[in-house]
Amino acid sequence: MNRRTSAWLGSLAVAALVGAGGAQAGSVPESSEPIKLAINEWTGQHLTTKIAGKILERMGYAVEYITAGYYPQLQGLADNDVTASLEIWMSNIGDGYGEAVGSGKVEELGDLGLVTRETWWYPAYVEEMCPGLPDWTALKECTEIFATPDTMPSGRFVDYPADWGDLNAPRMKALGLDFVTIPAGSEGNIVAELKSAVEKKQPILTQLWSPHWVHAEIEMHQVKLPPYEDACVSDPAWGMNPDETFDCDWPEGRPVFKIAWAGMKDTWPAAYKFLKAFQLTTEEQLPMLYAVDSQGHTVDEIADEWVENNKDKWQAWVDAAMM
Repeated sequence: MNRRTSAWLGSLAVAALVGAGGAQAGSVPESSEPIKLAINEWTGQHLTTKIAGKILERMGYAVEYITAGYYPQLQGLADNDVTASLEIWMSNIGDGYGEAVGSGKVEELGDLGLVTRETWWYPAYVEEMCPGLPDWTALKECTEIFATPDTMPSGRFVDYPADWGDLNAPRMKALGLDFVTIPAGSEGNIVAELKSAVEKKQPILTQLWSPHWVHAEIEMHQVKLPPYEDACVSDPAWGMNPDETFDCDWPEGRPVFKIAWAGMKDTWPAAYKFLKAFQLTTEEQLPMLYAVDSQGHTVDEIADEWVENNKDKWQAWVDAAMM
């Protein structure tokens, strides 16, 4: 995945001229300080953030994009090194999220609107090599087909990048599966591993999510793990393994939240209200992901296109925010 940062987008006067092309500037910007938006490690988050940032620019704000690790950004938000982060997947943000919001220094801005799914996936053809899939217990009988020279005799599981957390190692242990979780370097590395395996018709098991453009190119099936309940991750007595937590699937359909430094509402009130109203659906994001990651378009090109084609939608959010 490409990581992008931008410098200041101009002075107050320039920002007001940008705003004249879309939203009416009015009393905005309330501060000439830049609104600093977090850029995390996956394409969908880049698109969400750039779309919101470009609309904020049209409102008259200076916007700066800050490359920030998914977990470390919470401290940046609390310290006002980052103003807002717009794609927080509640299934995978960790305990630090509750601590950050509970401190009063970070504020939730509401649900972004994506319908999500995170779990274990494999290319459809792997079912011929591992009879019994998609049931997770089949993995106990065909561990060896997923083994590599580095993991043998254990199977190899392609996991999220290390700084997205490590919730699959405890799942493997709790479920009694003999797999080594290997962190991918990035979203792009996961996709490259998948494409290489598909080209050679080799078995592969990986952590992945939806919405993601790769599902448009590769028929992927989900492993059917024991159903998720909140007690699964907090009470060892719940589930099939009385001694371990995480003996279940990832939660399904968890919201994707927008969050901000708690001082944003006082420093940039209209921008704060706009980000609270800002929404992006799965149906809108999927073709944009495909255009960037599979067809070679840049994030800025596709974000500009969305902003241009959806003026009525975002202008209504802006108008309400400026009142």
